[in-house]
Parts: sequence; structure tokens; C-alpha cells
Amino acid sequence: MAKLDFTMEPDAIYLVPLGGCGIFGANMTLYGYKGKWIMVDCGMGFADETMPGIDILLPDPTFAESLGEDLLGIVLTHAHEDHIGAINSLWPRLKAPLYATKFTAERIRQALSEVEWGFQARLEEVQLKTPVYLGPFSVQYVRMAHSIPEAHSLAINVKDVGTILHTGDWKIDHEPIVGNSTDENELRALGDAGVLAVVGDSTNAMVPGHSGSEGTVRNNLIELFGEFKNRIAITCFATNVARLHSIYEAAQRCGRNVCLIGRSLWNVDEAARRSGYLKDVPPFLDDEQADMLEPESVIYVCTGSQGEPRAALSRISNDDHPALKLAEGDVVIFSSRAIPGNERAIDRIKNRFLLGGVNVITDRDAPVHVSGHPYREELKQLYSWLKPKIAIPVHGEQMQLEKHAELAKDSGVPHTAIPANGKIFELSNDGVREMGEVKSGMLAIEGRRIVAIDHEAILMRRRIMYNGSVVVTIVVDRRGDLVADPKVTAMGLLDDTSELDVEYMQDVVKEISDKVRDMPKPQRADDAALSELVRVTARRFFNERFDRKPQTRVHLVRI
Repeated sequence: MAKLDFTMEPDAIYLVPLGGCGIFGANMTLYGYKGKWIMVDCGMGFADETMPGIDILLPDPTFAESLGEDLLGIVLTHAHEDHIGAINSLWPRLKAPLYATKFTAERIRQALSEVEWGFQARLEEVQLKTPVYLGPFSVQYVRMAHSIPEAHSLAINVKDVGTILHTGDWKIDHEPIVGNSTDENELRALGDAGVLAVVGDSTNAMVPGHSGSEGTVRNNLIELFGEFKNRIAITCFATNVARLHSIYEAAQRCGRNVCLIGRSLWNVDEAARRSGYLKDVPPFLDDEQADMLEPESVIYVCTGSQGEPRAALSRISNDDHPALKLAEGDVVIFSSRAIPGNERAIDRIKNRFLLGGVNVITDRDAPVHVSGHPYREELKQLYSWLKPKIAIPVHGEQMQLEKHAELAKDSGVPHTAIPANGKIFELSNDGVREMGEVKSGMLAIEGRRIVAIDHEAILMRRRIMYNGSVVVTIVVDRRGDLVADPKVTAMGLLDDTSELDVEYMQDVVKEISDKVRDMPKPQRADDAALSELVRVTARRFFNERFDRKPQTRVHLVRI
């Protein structure tokens, strides 16, 4: 058992978020009672432009790993990558059984099949209405609407202490097309029985009103597809099976077929059909089948709604995709919304299409997307059903968490707390108390290894990205006299083909040479002292001339 700085009280449940607080994604939450723990979700996050070369972030599982056999299981709410995407990277450190409903389990199996140790993971399929019993915890899956099949809240109960509803991702949608409607009756029943705490989705806690229905999107796509005669490409989140179904229905209405372009779409299609979804939808076309038809008779569904550079849509916008070329008069529909941090990458794709004369339609132009997360009116509705004693906002940045906490108070919740990753909270009938902190943070997938986000390689790339890089090579004899002029390479700072920059290069070489010659002879015999003098001189030169502090390295050769 991991050592805590306090004794766990028998009338309290302990909450430790390791991800999903202060950021979107990387969701990972621990619940503890009398030394036994369960984990809810094991998700990944997405890096931004401040971490060059990094795409994927992971929550640091050090505390969870330290629990050993006291970590009884990992219970998954649904199959979005920000809730299950870290399993492939982190499960070998945790080795706890995985629990998920059928569609989520199918997606996890697909991921585990890609790693050598995948067969070792114990994956249990959860049956609705059948609680999962893990030590002192019973976990009841509660059906919720979301932008993916089989999204669930988890009613986590400890006998004689209380029930915590961990909402996961959810919304209220009475026409979800595919998947669950939010189970109002069960939520009301939980509220009537008494709910200790709600640990809830804050994504849209700042947005007034209601998130809207998937049924509305379907009707609008039917109308929109009929307006165009040229090629139509549409992008959405690959996991939005309801949107795929709506696209199929809309295509049928205007006499078109549907082609999927992108591996993740085909993987989701396979998992959905294995799980009993899309039964009334014939197999989608692949690109070879679509090539046999007139382009104007096909709707092309493409991956890459978030601007991913290697996804289909980005390659199509660069005219670099083997299966689909778009031309002037064609249309691209973004049936999605940008995840915070992806806006610039998405805008670059849109601009490339527009430069080529391709029409671009987003949810600002037509109602082609609805969020999978609750707006403020839906949050209020949930609190009116559950009437919890405590509200803990998660899944959002600080401003979303703050607004969610305010809303909960306004909805009559007596106690609220705004968590941070690594903080320990005690939840009891007396309210919520912060009890301490465990190791937490974000890890980055760096090539084939996993490192902390403050790893020197990442920090160095960041410094180089903003300030450039300078490498100085000097060759001296045993006394420290220069044998040749210093060689300076200034990446991201100087252009060797620019006449002005050539003059700058001559200036920095002269300045370094003068400093070396003026250095006392005893110090010139010291490799470390001589290298530091050259490094400081070069860095000061570029700081004074360009207002940059480049990453500077010195190669000293003594002959």
C-alpha cells in the first residue's frame, strides 16, 4: 500500500485526480477507501505548439503504480482516446484488470493488439444493470448520451459511506441516433437514494443553454448535401458513430454513397459493427470502390478534423493524398469543433482548401455539429436530479472548473472544491477536505520512449524553436592559441546566402577570436574555462544583435 501522510477515515472516500484537471484530456482519477483503490479512466492528452516534436501526453501514474495490488481495477467510462488512450503506454506499470462495456472493450482490444504484451492485460466486459464489485467498491454503469456509443457515468458506492457519481463525458440528447439516451430515471433514483458527490464534466460549463441534438445535425446534413453537385468531403471525430449514421442517411437522400478515408474511421466502423451498431447501414465503400463511381456520387468521410498533419484531410489539403483530390467548386464540411489548442492547425487546412477554390463549411456557417458535452442548462438539470452534497468539477481548464463550481453552488450544492492533479480530497457527509498531495504531472511520448515533459531534450527543442541554436567549433593548440578562425553555425538565426548575415557571421567570428586572444594564457589551457568563454561570447553577441538567447554549444578541439 502507498504511504499517505494521514490515516484514511472509515467514513470517507478519497479522491485523487492524476489527470483531466486544469487541462482537456489525459483523464485519470483514483478513488480510495481503507487502503483499497480503483482507477477511473486512463486517457491521453494532446501536446500544443510549446512542445515541438511531441504529439501525445500521458498522466504520470507514479502514485497509482505505487499502490501495487491495492489498485483493484481500472474502470473505463467510454472509448474516447482522452479516456482510454493511455492504456497502451501505462498498463504495464499498473497491471490492474480493465473493465468496460462492449464497444469500449472492442476499442481497447484493437489498441492492445498493437503491442507485444497486449495479451497479458485482463479485460472484463461489463454488463449493464450488473454492478462491478471491486473490494469495498460497487460500481454501477449509468447510461449517458455522448458523441460515442456506450458512454456511461459511474455510480461508485461504498457501503455505509455513500455514492459518488463520476459523470464521465455526457450530455442530454433525446435523439442521439446511435447509442444511449441519458437515463433520467436512474439518475433521479440515485438522487432519491442520496448522492454524496458528483465528480463532473466541465467542458462546456461556460456555455449557456443546451448542447443540441444529434438528430438536428442529421436533418441539417440531409438539407446541406442536397445543395451541392460537386465532390463533398466531410470530416468528423472518427468515434462519432452517430455522425457516421447521419452522414449515411443524408447521402442516401441525395443519391450518394459513403466512402471512408482514414484508418481510424475503419477501426471504429469495425468495433461498432462487432458491438451491434450500424446494423441498418450497408458496408461503407473504400477508396478503390469509390474510384469506380463518379466522384459526384460519393460522400467522402475523412479523418483529420483536428488538423492532424498525417491524417487524410491534411494530406488532401496539400494535394498529397493518393485516394482523393479536391478541386475548385468542391466542398469540405467540418462536422466537428476544434479541441482547444488545435485551432491553428485546423485553420491552416481550411486556408489551403480556400486557396484552391474549395468551399469550406463549418458549424459557424451551418448547424453541422453539436457538442457531446453538457451546456449550463444540462448541468443544472443534472444537479436537480441528483441533489449531491458535494460537487467536484473535472475535465476542463481552470476557467471551466471555476464556472462549474459556481454553477453547482447556485444549484444548491452545499460543498464544492476545485481540484488540481495530484491533490488528495476527503469526501464525507461533513463535506470535502484537501488532505495533501501525491506525485503527479504530465509525461510525453518521445519517439519510442516516455519522458517527463520537462525532459532536457524537450526543453532544448523549445528553446531552439524560439531562440535558435548556435554551435561554435574552435581549434587551438596546447597553449590555447587559435589554429584557425572559429567556425560558427547559427541555425534559425542567420542565412548564409544573405549578404547582411554574412557580415554578422564575420563579426561574431572576430568577436570570439578577440576574446580568446585576450584570455590569460593559463586559463586558455583549461578546456572548460575556454569553452565557457566562447559560449558566453557567442550567446551575448546574438542577444545584443537579435534580442535572442540561442541554445549555444561549443566544440573545442585541442591539437
